[in-house]
Amino acid sequence: MELKIYNSKEAVAQSFSEYLAQLVQANKTTHIALSGGSTPKVVFDYLSKNYRDKIDWSTVHFYWGDERCVPPSDDESNYKMTVEHLLSKINIPNTNVHRVKGEDVPEDEAIVYGQLLEEKLPINNTLPQFDLVILGMGDDGHTASIFPYNIHLWHSENNCEVAIHPDSGQRRVTLTGQVINNAKEVAFLVTGDSKSEKVREIMNKEETASLYPASLVAPTSGILYWFLDTSAAKEITLEQS
Repeated sequence: MELKIYNSKEAVAQSFSEYLAQLVQANKTTHIALSGGSTPKVVFDYLSKNYRDKIDWSTVHFYWGDERCVPPSDDESNYKMTVEHLLSKINIPNTNVHRVKGEDVPEDEAIVYGQLLEEKLPINNTLPQFDLVILGMGDDGHTASIFPYNIHLWHSENNCEVAIHPDSGQRRVTLTGQVINNAKEVAFLVTGDSKSEKVREIMNKEETASLYPASLVAPTSGILYWFLDTSAAKEITLEQS
């Protein structure tokens, strides 16, 4: 695990974008699972502004680590957010964008999307393998759409599961732990004061950390990055990398 701590969300976005550009350049084809949330939005804005022509987007395939079960035109849709902040501003073939169909029956789409991953991604360790999975972390320690109360979904033998938000009751299709941890590389994007307590507990391996799905992210490749701003990292004592 490597921590990368920066003074602002914008600095996080800049560093992550540099990392992503190098990753894409090193691969003939790059399969990436995207995250929703406020921090990825900042990253997407930075990428679309500064890397529109610096990355060969035709070699990149995008997927989603989780998606709300809403139509793609809904403001809650992670896909819609990505279109508005990144996809509409870069030159990427439509055939390289593999969205979760949030408008379909959730249980059916979880199966269909799990099959799509097996068809589109290389298979390694008998599982589909992303080159990169991008994750966020909620204030409660959830990641993708696996929450503390349904942490058992992390250990599912399926590639995707249907999760239910504990407060809103909204249904979501999410990747499971076996696919996330099978990725060649995993990168967390975490910013803001509200995340600092969970970051500390996870980094210090405190007893409570095992309650949080984010603590279970441990790719078998051993390549895990945490891109943090100083607000999210304020309760841990580490030199900036």
